[in-house]
Amino acid sequence: MSTPRRTAPDRGRTLLGPALRLIHTGQAPTRSALTGALDVTRATAGAVTGELEALGLISVDSRPAGGGRGRPSHRLAVADPGPAVLAAQLHADGVSAALAGLGGRLLETVHLPLPADTTPERLLGAVAAAGAELARGSRRRVLGFALALPNPVTEPDGTALAALHFDWPSGTPVADLFAAQVAGADLGPRARTAVPTAVANDANLAALAEHRHGAGRDARHLLLVTSGHRGVGGALVVDGRLHTGSSGLALEVGHLTVDPLGRPCPCGNRGCLNAETDTDALFAAAKRRPDPGRPLLAQARELARDPEAADAVEHVVDRLGLGLAGLVNILNPDRIVLSGLHLDLLAAAPDRLAAVVAERCLWGRSGRVPIVPAQVAHAGLVGAAELAWEPYLDDPQAVLAS
Repeated sequence: MSTPRRTAPDRGRTLLGPALRLIHTGQAPTRSALTGALDVTRATAGAVTGELEALGLISVDSRPAGGGRGRPSHRLAVADPGPAVLAAQLHADGVSAALAGLGGRLLETVHLPLPADTTPERLLGAVAAAGAELARGSRRRVLGFALALPNPVTEPDGTALAALHFDWPSGTPVADLFAAQVAGADLGPRARTAVPTAVANDANLAALAEHRHGAGRDARHLLLVTSGHRGVGGALVVDGRLHTGSSGLALEVGHLTVDPLGRPCPCGNRGCLNAETDTDALFAAAKRRPDPGRPLLAQARELARDPEAADAVEHVVDRLGLGLAGLVNILNPDRIVLSGLHLDLLAAAPDRLAAVVAERCLWGRSGRVPIVPAQVAHAGLVGAAELAWEPYLDDPQAVLAS
């Protein structure tokens, strides 16, 4: 029995996801660019963009854009207004939540202090409530909700390990608890009946955001290292996909030892990158105390730019360089993106950081890896939005589900 030939509409539907990803990441700003990227005919590209537009996900400019060689082409953009997802991020000292559209855009963002009770159910309930308030106040249809966590998250079960900032028991079933809290929240009449949820490590999600929308674009092996409100995280993107290891626990760079006699780390060891290059480490090196009434990260970033703290900055930069060199020796990335406080340390002492990495790197100065600042604001939130959008980037027709 012969296999039936696939019709043009069937082929077009299999291209919906790849086409939406290209438009979502800005790689196909016109129908002509999409035609070339997908390697299809103009007619097929037109059919694909027409269906994505009918789904309410993109807009197609009715007037072709000129100015180049060849036939003018129609501009493509994510729909505005269009559907949205909810994204949230837990920090050591607060909660952030946002309504997010396609294209890496945060539409509305709120930052809240941690509740007095940070047990898993209460804290995740506060996150769900913050997202629900955003959803009820929007006219957009909410399709999903994802959360970035400042601790390792196992795959595929979604349990939190070593949630040191909140004293959660190791193995807390955070994915299930978060799904239950969202299911019990009032997201308003425009949300999906059953909103899909997801959780992941914040550094992994920040790397995803930078790779798709920021300083990591076009990198084949992208290493991201970041220090947020406390601690240090890292992530690796290889050929466009996060490398998370066998169970989601790869790239815990914060527990790489850079000074065996250094500061104690919450993990029980001493001198971890986590304890030597975060906000607390910078204040300790500068022999200053932060104002408890202000966000810690904002104060640390100001301190990194203070000329009177130059010695402290160099001390922390040297420790960061040691850690980066070790990671380069193991991972051989083609680009390193620094974010959070590390972005400010790079700006304060770019030559010193590069020199330390080059001196300790196996390839030395002849194999220097570019170290660049992150470009995506609130990258953890943007990455959480990417996670929430993922089912629809894989299958855009899933937006039709009730």
